[in-house]
Amino acid sequence: MIARLRRALRWQALPLLAGFAIVAAIIGARAILAEAQITDRDASREAIEAQQLLSGLLSLVQDAETGQRGYLLTGEKSYLQPYQHALEGMPVLLARVDEMLPAGSDRAQQVVGIKDALARKQAELAETIRLYDSGNMAKALDVVRSGRGKLDMDQIRANIDAIRRIDGASLNARALRMEEIEGWLRVGSFAALLGIFLLGIYTIRQSSRRFSAVVAAQNELSAKNAALVNEIETREKAEAQLRQVQKMEAVGQLTGGIAHDFNNMLAVITSAMNLAQRKLSRGEYDVQSFVEAAADAAARAANLTARLLAFSRQQPLAPQIVDANRLVTGMSDLLRRTLGQAIEIETVLAGGLWKTHADPSQVENAVINLAVNARDAMDEKGKLTIETANCYLDEAYAADHPEVKAGQYVMIAVTDTGTGMPPDVIARAFEPFFTTKPLTKGTGLGLSQVFGFVKQSGGHVKIYSEPAEGTTIKIYLPRFTGSEEAVPAKASARSDVPATETILLVEDDARVRASTSAILLELGYTVIEAAGSEEALGKLAENAAIALMLTDIVMPGLNGRQLAEEAKKRGLSAKVVFMTGFTRNAVVHNGVLDHDVHFIAKPFTLEQLATKLRDVLAVA
Repeated sequence: MIARLRRALRWQALPLLAGFAIVAAIIGARAILAEAQITDRDASREAIEAQQLLSGLLSLVQDAETGQRGYLLTGEKSYLQPYQHALEGMPVLLARVDEMLPAGSDRAQQVVGIKDALARKQAELAETIRLYDSGNMAKALDVVRSGRGKLDMDQIRANIDAIRRIDGASLNARALRMEEIEGWLRVGSFAALLGIFLLGIYTIRQSSRRFSAVVAAQNELSAKNAALVNEIETREKAEAQLRQVQKMEAVGQLTGGIAHDFNNMLAVITSAMNLAQRKLSRGEYDVQSFVEAAADAAARAANLTARLLAFSRQQPLAPQIVDANRLVTGMSDLLRRTLGQAIEIETVLAGGLWKTHADPSQVENAVINLAVNARDAMDEKGKLTIETANCYLDEAYAADHPEVKAGQYVMIAVTDTGTGMPPDVIARAFEPFFTTKPLTKGTGLGLSQVFGFVKQSGGHVKIYSEPAEGTTIKIYLPRFTGSEEAVPAKASARSDVPATETILLVEDDARVRASTSAILLELGYTVIEAAGSEEALGKLAENAAIALMLTDIVMPGLNGRQLAEEAKKRGLSAKVVFMTGFTRNAVVHNGVLDHDVHFIAKPFTLEQLATKLRDVLAVA
């Protein structure tokens, strides 16, 4: 139907095009006629001007002859004035005649005849005047009576009349031709108007028929659109179901990986604790290896949790102004110890590198993760290049990568000479627990941790790789454009300072409270316990010796942040350290720790807690 309608519309346009063509032909003919009329008018004007010149020339010759005759009859010099005037004016008129009637024109022969007769006439007049002036009056009169001058004048008049006849015939021919053209144009105009009128009637009739066809086509199109909408809705539902299945597969892969790794670690912890219990029950105290195995498994579990939080962009960050060149330079020794002597390390640092605003420890972790992955891809032998540069990701790049905001970035690139990655591996490289390494080589969380940290910092990460050619992974961190403020130096905790302070421990979970209290007592602190915020406020008011409050954040009633604020309102000035295992809470916003907040993530070791408490207590 649509194709038929298009063909019908094309045929309907033909009469209109024909009408426009006729009108354009009439206008063109009129323009040509107007140009011809202008040409004829110019030719007529030139002919009239030529006739006037010739008449003026004849008049001068006659004036010269009249002056010559008067002089011969009277002998008075005054009669020669018209003669002299004619002699002066004739060259000018002859030059003008040559311009208007050049050689080669249809009147050139008559012009030559006029010039010849004029020259003879001038010679005859000059001869008679000379004879008269010499006293030979009779001979001068004989020259006049000879009739030569009259013949020359008759020839001049005859040539002028011939030119007039030629010009008249030409003008008459032009006039007849123009009248003929005008007649044809009038006939053509009436015929064109009649044709246009008939075409208009035909077009109106065809338009009414086409309108009916358009209505039918529109109805057909509406029906097809409705069918298309239904099909789109069906496809969208199918795609939504597919996306849900893919999400469930991703969640299944994630939970499966977590369960696998945690079960392995729990298996180590459980078996180590069971063996230690059995040995202790028999009075055997050589359980150090079991305790160390359990502690190692617990540390690995904590590290796994931290990596998962990094991937989910929920780890607490403490961003600072970072000089990537200085950071990479400071990591040289660490990288060489981590990668081994068989890996050649090269750094290419950009001059004038911009600053970025990020958590420096996480930037270091990201570079180390990439370097370790590169070492494994090179089978622990090859070349690793770490490069920094200023980069601008433009609008075109952002359009191809919707998650990227166009702007200025600091780039850190890690390039290896390893086995490279095919496209299907690149597409899944940042998925948690996805790895192409053997089971003993890693968990598959390294790149996902880098991805989560970079995205949480507002940056972008991109993989460039080809099989057997190596891999480059580029980290883009946003350029810092604010004022650079010096980062205050933290007071170093002295391990030899005795722990004599009193600490208020606020924890709603009894088992966590008991184990944390035991660690504090082991460190030498005096511990006061509270199971909630109200009890903690009471203990703070009763014990002025409390130097620090170690409080959980997620608790019933007032959370840890609200507890600290309420204590400050009541004038209770104990220092505060927050602890939690989940970072989406009152002291972390947009993944960044609030200013001047002291925080330790669960689970923590005895050494980590001791260092954190000494750091906080050492601050004046």
